[in-house]
Amino acid sequence: MRKTTSSLLKIKRHFQITLPAGLRKLLNIEEGDFLEAEIKNSKIILKPRKLIDADQAWFWSKEWQKGEKQAEKDIQEGKVSPAFKTAKELKKALHK
Repeated sequence: MRKTTSSLLKIKRHFQITLPAGLRKLLNIEEGDFLEAEIKNSKIILKPRKLIDADQAWFWSKEWQKGEKQAEKDIQEGKVSPAFKTAKELKKALHK
């Protein structure tokens, strides 16, 4: 998404700002989310950031996500086997 938009924000008590609803909707920002603030060429750049619990980090690794995308593609193309009632049925299907 390279849509350019701008809004005028007012710095309030305790140096707080409110992001306008349009910006929040455009970037899918919800209450409790985090923003990273970066200063670049005398400008403040705010970037939405999602934090991941350490025990869930494996799922979001590049390798795991690649496998997830492949699995989704296989499902959409019908390249999946039916559910097996027993391990014996599964082993039999694997040996075919």
